[in-house]
Amino acid sequence: MAKVFIIMGSKSDFPIAQKAISVLNKYGVAYDIAVASAHRTPKRVEDLVSGSDADVFISIAGLSAALPGVIASFTTKPVIGVPASGSLNYDALLSIVQMPPGIPVAAVGMDRGDNAATLAVEMLALSDKGLAEKLCEDRKAMAAKVEKDSAFVVEEARKVE
Repeated sequence: MAKVFIIMGSKSDFPIAQKAISVLNKYGVAYDIAVASAHRTPKRVEDLVSGSDADVFISIAGLSAALPGVIASFTTKPVIGVPASGSLNYDALLSIVQMPPGIPVAAVGMDRGDNAATLAVEMLALSDKGLAEKLCEDRKAMAAKVEKDSAFVVEEARKVE
């Protein structure tokens, strides 16, 4: 049973999906993955979304980046759009964030499959105490690293002549 479904607009988006997969694996979150095009295979997109038991969808798309919005049109479950960088970077980003009223799509930064997966885990953690605890531990570890880095920089600065 997949909790997250990653749908890419093309095979070339797989390096971005790998970032998401790494995060999902870290938290032990099950996922499915597929390639489907909003323009070339709209029926496939509909069938994948309608037939899925996923709780959250991650959609990776570039250029016109219609895929996240099309996925959102077939479900009331959360959809997270990841704009893929390319020759026209802002087109994908703007397409994902400009959804019509009633069909929202969350958006993360360019190529940030890792942040999309983290956001998906946060959504799942609303009803999964174990995931919520893992997220809290990771946040504490991030804060500790910043403190350690700050102490290092302060010490190094004192050595500068």
